[in-house]
Amino acid sequence: MDRALALLGPRLPSPLDELDDDRFARRGLRLLVKRDDLIHPEIPGNKWRKLVPNLRAAAAAGHRTLLTFGGAYSNHLRATAAAGRLLGFATVGVVRGEELADRPLNPSLARCAADGMRLHFVSRATYRRRAEPEVADALRERFGDCHLVPEGGSNAAAVHGCAELGRELRGRTDVAAVACGTGGTLAGLAAGLLPPAERRRPGAGPRALGIPVLRGGFLTAEVERLQREAFGGRRGAWRLADGFHFGGYARRTPALDAFAADFTARHGLPVEGIYVAKLLYGLASLAEDGAFAAGTTVTAVITGTPPGPPASTDVPHTAPGLPHPPPAGRTPPRNSPASPPEGPRTPPAGPAGQSAPSSR
Repeated sequence: MDRALALLGPRLPSPLDELDDDRFARRGLRLLVKRDDLIHPEIPGNKWRKLVPNLRAAAAAGHRTLLTFGGAYSNHLRATAAAGRLLGFATVGVVRGEELADRPLNPSLARCAADGMRLHFVSRATYRRRAEPEVADALRERFGDCHLVPEGGSNAAAVHGCAELGRELRGRTDVAAVACGTGGTLAGLAAGLLPPAERRRPGAGPRALGIPVLRGGFLTAEVERLQREAFGGRRGAWRLADGFHFGGYARRTPALDAFAADFTARHGLPVEGIYVAKLLYGLASLAEDGAFAAGTTVTAVITGTPPGPPASTDVPHTAPGLPHPPPAGRTPPRNSPASPPEGPRTPPAGPAGQSAPSSR
């Protein structure tokens, strides 16, 4: 597996660039961007860091099928499908929202299908039970022996993978900020930022800042749980800045879209809309509100790229020496009530401004 991963040519450590942005400069701040989106063109960002430990575990257990979970716009599903194609794993994506089974696929799910992922649509009620043993057993009965990867790829193995991100930023930033969906990247980032000599000092070392992209207020407990499973307890100095989810996962407003377009025009950096736009908007708002002291270096971790067209059939579909996965297809749901997807297909109307969030 390690040889196959090396043949994919990941760009590690990922680049760290400084941006000249007056919204930060006028407050005496330096803005850096950690370009994890450049690690690999098809498995970018935190997805490489989270998936690779899980891929190694699957290979070590002799599994050749990956089964994972996500919403209709999930970057994690896209990355898992691409990894399966490149590394010879069959992939199954359990997608929240069974009514989507009869609709045209959106660009994210179309990319998954083009990369060979079998899409299995379930109701929201069933999706909420995805961690229950009975649901896992039913999925294995339906799809055969497979390696289950949790939603967002976040588990203890993924947290250890994301700790390397923090180690790459040690001594180079005061605050490292990341958009949060399931909390695994923040859990690892905070731990990796902290030098070993300072691990016994509460709050020591650089700070990790998470910008949640969905509502619910559950991420503090989830990050703490992930750090317990990975390290035995809370590790590093971190907090969450709520208030920048714009109504929920995949929800947007004209103000957010305008901010993302302006950021791209200023810096030539394509801004992914579900995670990265909310991260950058949140940091700009916090800077304007004086949340960071003058002289602070703030690093935004760019964890993904905007969805592109389905993978070309002209490129190799697996790393050398690995088998091709079976063809993709849709699997209609069975015996579950219809439920709406988590995010809307069009941006909802709403206020442009967001108030400064409180620490958690």
